[in-house]
Amino acid sequence: MAWNEPGGNKNPWDRRPGQGQPDLAELVRNWQRKLASVFGGGQGGRASGGAGGLRLNWGSIGLLLLAVWAATGFYQVDSAERGVVTRFGRYVETTQDGLRWHLPWPIETRQIVNVAKNDSIDDKTRMLTADENLVDISIAVQFIRADPLKFVFQVREPEETLRDVSESAIREIIGQNKLDFVLGAGRQEITEKTEVLIQGMLDFYQTGIQIITVNLTAVNVPEQVAPSQKDAIKAREDRDRFSQEAQTYLNDVVPKAQGEASRQRLDAQAYRTRVVAEAEGETARFGQLLTAYERAPNVTRERLYLETIESVLGRSRKVLLDTRPGSSVIYLPLDKLLEKGTANGTDAAALLAPAVARPQDGPVETITVDPRNRGER
Repeated sequence: MAWNEPGGNKNPWDRRPGQGQPDLAELVRNWQRKLASVFGGGQGGRASGGAGGLRLNWGSIGLLLLAVWAATGFYQVDSAERGVVTRFGRYVETTQDGLRWHLPWPIETRQIVNVAKNDSIDDKTRMLTADENLVDISIAVQFIRADPLKFVFQVREPEETLRDVSESAIREIIGQNKLDFVLGAGRQEITEKTEVLIQGMLDFYQTGIQIITVNLTAVNVPEQVAPSQKDAIKAREDRDRFSQEAQTYLNDVVPKAQGEASRQRLDAQAYRTRVVAEAEGETARFGQLLTAYERAPNVTRERLYLETIESVLGRSRKVLLDTRPGSSVIYLPLDKLLEKGTANGTDAAALLAPAVARPQDGPVETITVDPRNRGER
C-alpha cells in the first residue's frame, strides 16, 4: 500500500526532531568554524548581515595565494630535453636537465623541447620524372630538434616547414632523373641527394632541425600506366639478362682465342728456330763436305754414294735370294718362311728385314733357295 493512500504509511520525507541528517544551516556553521580556525578568525556572535559571521585574515590568504602562484613556476627537465624560458615573449635562457624554476605566468613562460627524440614525417605525392613519366613517391624523413632556440623562435611551424621542404626537394631530385633510374638502381643516390638538399634548406631557414635519414618507402607508377610499365621493366630485365649472357660468352671466348693465338705464335717461333737451326746445320755440313771433297774427291764421292744407298734401301723391306746360275724361275717358299717365323716366335714380316742394314741394324739374313726343292721336272 502506498504511503499517500488512505491508511498507508507516513510520508518518508517527514523527519522527527533529532532524527536524520543535519539541516543546511548547521552544515554552513560547521564549515565557517573550520575556516576560522585555519585563517585565525575568532568565533563570535552573529554578524549583522547574516545568520553566521566569519572574520577572515586577508593577509594570510594573500600569502597562501602567493605561495601557490610561486609554486607554479617549478618544472622538471629530463636529460633528453631542454627548456626555453621567455619573459613577456622575449628569450631569457635555455635550461638543462633537472628541477628548474622560473617566474610564473604571466611573467615568464617555458617551452620544453626534446632534442634527442627521433621523429618522422611521411609524405606521398605524384610527380614527373625527367623523361615526363608519372611516378608515385612515398618518402619518410627522420629528424631531431638539434637546436631548441632556433626550433622555437625562427620558424612558426617548423615541422610543417620540414614537410614542405621535403616535398620540394624530392620533386627537384626526381625531376632530374629518368623513370628507369628512379625505379631501378638510383634509389640510394636519390635518397642521399634529397637528404643533402633538405638539410641545406633547413639550415638556410634556421629551423634548428637536423635530418637523420631520408627513405623512399615506395616508388610506384600510377595504376593507369602500370601494365605498360611492367612491359618496360620486363624488357629492361631481358636486356640485362642478354647483356650478361653476352658478357659471359665474351669472357669465355676471348681468353680461349688469346690462348690459341699465343700458342700459335709460340709454335711459329719454335718452327722458325728449328728450321733456321736445321738450315744452318745443313749449311755447315755442306761446307764441311765441300772441304772434304776438295781434298779427296774419289773417296768423298764413294762415301756419298754408299750413304745415299743406305738411306734409300734402309727404309724398304727386301729379301736377298741366292740362286744358282741358269735358273729362270724363282720360287719363294712363303709357307716355309711363315712356319719358321712361327717356330722362332717372330713375325713373318721380321724375316723380310732390310737387306742393306745400317750399322745399328745388325747383319742381313740371306735365304738360299735350292732349285731342287721347287718341284721342277
